[in-house]
Amino acid sequence: MIPLLPPPSIRHTGEAAGPMDPPVSMGTSIIAVTYNGGVILGADSRTSTGSYIANRVADKITPLADKVYILRSGSAADTQAIASYVQLYISQHQAEANEEIPVKTAARLAMNMAYNNKDMLQAGLIIAGWDKYGGGTVWGIPLGGTIIQTPFATGGSGSSYIYGFCDKYWKAGMTETEAKDFVVRALSFAMARDASSGGCIRTVTIDASGVRRDFLPGSQVPVTYGEMPNGQTVVA
Repeated sequence: MIPLLPPPSIRHTGEAAGPMDPPVSMGTSIIAVTYNGGVILGADSRTSTGSYIANRVADKITPLADKVYILRSGSAADTQAIASYVQLYISQHQAEANEEIPVKTAARLAMNMAYNNKDMLQAGLIIAGWDKYGGGTVWGIPLGGTIIQTPFATGGSGSSYIYGFCDKYWKAGMTETEAKDFVVRALSFAMARDASSGGCIRTVTIDASGVRRDFLPGSQVPVTYGEMPNGQTVVA
């Protein structure tokens, strides 16, 4: 049975303690897509406290198991707590079963945490990974704890800017190169339009052979229409 988190009075919720202490949140752009052989997860790196950028290079892609990762959006404290609990449950499960956990099982553990504590948490999650039963799969867990398996999923404040792009350019059976290009392009558009998203782009590729992490510095993020190319200055 998945326990409830401690009540708000004795846990850190990220809620404001005063007018000068706004919550630390991840106004975020996150995305995960399936391709022919695995999945690719991607995220921006900006964490904000109100209008102040608290962290420009946050890592929002957290490992739950060797081949299962979680993308986090919402309250930084809440999503870190969920990830830590799920990591513990997965380690116990794998020790008892003596095999790697299926992605679906890991996603349902996260869903139970989010749903059972939905009145106390602000957490939008995406679980993605590879297992021998289903190959590469993506599971979306939006606010409230609903869970759904999808070929691709987006989340965070920047996701509303790229729904049209994703619907138009995602296609089944993409190669790894095509899927990674799709993820980077989608995130670059979201980061350009959403003031709460920005920084660099991190991606994680998961397939039968293992996990590969990549990092795209902010200076190399593709420039979108309306943005100034890197290095260009405004002349008064």
